[in-house]
Amino acid sequence: MGFKCGIVGLPNVGKSTLFNALTRTAAAQAANFPFCTIEPNVGEVSVPDERIETLAKIAGSKEVIPTRLTFVDIAGLVRGASKGEGLGNQFLANIREVDAIAHVLRCFEDDDITHVEGRIDPTADAETIETEMMIADLESIERRVQNLQRKLKGGDREAAQQARLLEAAKAALDAGRPARSVAVAEEDEKAWRMLQLLTAKPVLYVCNVAEADAAEGNALSAKVESLAAAEGAGCVVISAAIEEEIAQLEPDEREMFLAEMGLQEAGLDRLIRAGYELLGLVTYFTCGPKETRAWTIQKGWTAPKAAGVIHGDFEKGFIRAETIAYDDYVALGGEQKARESGRLRAEGKAYVVADGDVMHFLFNR
Repeated sequence: MGFKCGIVGLPNVGKSTLFNALTRTAAAQAANFPFCTIEPNVGEVSVPDERIETLAKIAGSKEVIPTRLTFVDIAGLVRGASKGEGLGNQFLANIREVDAIAHVLRCFEDDDITHVEGRIDPTADAETIETEMMIADLESIERRVQNLQRKLKGGDREAAQQARLLEAAKAALDAGRPARSVAVAEEDEKAWRMLQLLTAKPVLYVCNVAEADAAEGNALSAKVESLAAAEGAGCVVISAAIEEEIAQLEPDEREMFLAEMGLQEAGLDRLIRAGYELLGLVTYFTCGPKETRAWTIQKGWTAPKAAGVIHGDFEKGFIRAETIAYDDYVALGGEQKARESGRLRAEGKAYVVADGDVMHFLFNR
């Protein structure tokens, strides 16, 4: 399990340049005019994780399979998108299909690249897109509530739950707050997700700065960081131009280039880490001579549910999970030594998987 992250923003903020760099493709045409991206481009990238190489070396694995992350480059939104401006309805529909939103904001000055609204103000840009999504959500809620009326009269419990959640979302939106600000009870989480409200999705603000500001950011990105902190959203500073250059380099050249730019890691790594934190994701591993593989799950998942990511039968017939903490696996030099020293644990159905666990599942076929 990875996650699907939609890259959104106003036209000409660097969305497609960032997408090209992240996916190391030229699938999305980066051009200096609005709507150069009309159909959403989809790209998959391997999630960088140094731990998987370490584990594979210890296990003598023939193959290394990292988990993957899907990016969706969604065309630039403009003011009035919720009313269909700039093919807005189509783009808003694309946002409904992603798990999280990476909101790219222009935090650089460049007279050669036009801004659709003729000014450089990333927080105003963020407000423009948030407002369009809020309007779209309100219209969606109104339609849904009307469609539920007959079921409500018939005493349908599921309809009553939906109506209650829709009312809570509407109250937040009417107060100028996104749907993600609503506190949702655990028993309502599944129904809440099914509503597919645009503003209920977690947001990660991506500050696209000039190359010179990539290491420390600038005054514009600082404003966005304050906005993100106030909203409880994620925020990363990236130079799409630098990421585009890095994408063309060989691994050893990348390290040298990053050092010259005063950067410790590529923007992709920061973006994924921020995305994982935003969605509460963790990684566990399976290791053996054939392969070492990374699996991404939701934080708090129990062993049977984590096993189900590999195959549904693993969850249905779950018996126990042989588990070794990553640090123990590395320090002791593999499974056999961990078993001999008592660091391999037999965990049952109630065990909550920890980030970095090396696991082997036993199940009834």
